[in-house]
Amino acid sequence: MAKLKVGLDFGTSNSGIALYDGQKVQALPINRRSLTPEVVKTIMYVTRDQTCHIGQEAIDLYYKHNVKRPRRFVRKWVGEIEYMGSDMYYVRDVYVFIDELQPGRLLQFLKTGLRLEDYEGTQVFDVYYDLKTLIKVYLQALKTRAESLLNQKIDGVTLGRPVKFLDQPDRDKQSEETLRQAALEAGFQEVDIEFEPIAAALYYETSLSKPENVLIFDFGGGTLDITIMRLGGPKERKIFATGGIGIAGADFDKAIIQKRMLAHFGRGVVEANPEVNHLIEALADWHVLPALSTPRVQHMLREAIKINPAPTRLKAAEALIYNDLAFLFYNKVEAAKMALSQQGAAVIKMEEEEMNLWELLTRHQFEEDIKTLRSQIETCLLDTLIASGLEPEQIDAVIKTGGSSNIPSFTTMLQAIFSPAKIKTSNVFGSVTAGLAIKAYETSSRN
Repeated sequence: MAKLKVGLDFGTSNSGIALYDGQKVQALPINRRSLTPEVVKTIMYVTRDQTCHIGQEAIDLYYKHNVKRPRRFVRKWVGEIEYMGSDMYYVRDVYVFIDELQPGRLLQFLKTGLRLEDYEGTQVFDVYYDLKTLIKVYLQALKTRAESLLNQKIDGVTLGRPVKFLDQPDRDKQSEETLRQAALEAGFQEVDIEFEPIAAALYYETSLSKPENVLIFDFGGGTLDITIMRLGGPKERKIFATGGIGIAGADFDKAIIQKRMLAHFGRGVVEANPEVNHLIEALADWHVLPALSTPRVQHMLREAIKINPAPTRLKAAEALIYNDLAFLFYNKVEAAKMALSQQGAAVIKMEEEEMNLWELLTRHQFEEDIKTLRSQIETCLLDTLIASGLEPEQIDAVIKTGGSSNIPSFTTMLQAIFSPAKIKTSNVFGSVTAGLAIKAYETSSRN
């Protein structure tokens, strides 16, 4: 049996696997419990016994195990600190409070770790997962699902990567190598890596009847990646320029929370208490939430509730942290943002114990909230166009792909630069996966 090689899009928000036979792309239904089975959330839930679940299964288990569950904090020794001064020396024990009833950890934005200079990994109960291992476990689960569907062992993979993980070339190379090694340890014997916007370009190329100069605007959950290239077959291909910026969907969600939602949790009424105010500001960042659910933070909040003129808002903050409602809350914000691509206003609403939120968000408000980010994105786009040596009128088509590419503000921006007739939308969640499958086929054919 011939060796099998697939394309795998390991995305910030979503992932997918596809196979190409030289004629047709087959996107694998690796997430059968979803309305879009060819797309799986880049989310992992690790239970106390170190069993790992991904995608919708991970989300369902997280809700089942955690929302409104009881907690019991115990003091645990984690090591010692050695202090040496000019005239003194002592060793001090270090303790932390852990929730011994916590059934599992939900890990989101796994790919983002490759873009963070100081992220090395995380502790999940008694096991430390470095970044490479986290990615390996997720890729391994995808590989197992795909092999089960194909009833065949997968030998090789072409993985996608953004144009830039990090600005420093050596750190960027290190992140790519971490991704490569994670795939090898996940069981892939041959690993190639391609820029994600180039993969999207290869998928668009299958629809062409003549060569074109194309700009790929690949705008997902974690990054914006841009490629300007000549398409029309392997012999016609030429890359004029690539560019990218670490701004995308997750940053827009955070902007909505910071600008519109933190008032529901006490922003504006706790300035006299800097520690509580800092805690409220931290609610906008998913990554820090797990570290906030400690007895000390809960005591601090409850003391503030006693003396604050707006106790209901601080109770909502407590519920968000201690009733494990943060993931649901962030999903509500993301859903409202997505709805604004189709309508002029959306409501963010949550009715839970100790939390009753209702916020009307208009498209105009959202566009105001992301105005600074939009300006940075436009600068990146124009810089990439200049680097290509082409004028806007020399671009035959602008291809939008990725979940954030449908935000009207960015469609308007592209139309103003290139003209509305040139703007086209590719498969928002599948074009990169499909292009990686095409690249996998081409490299296999050459070997």
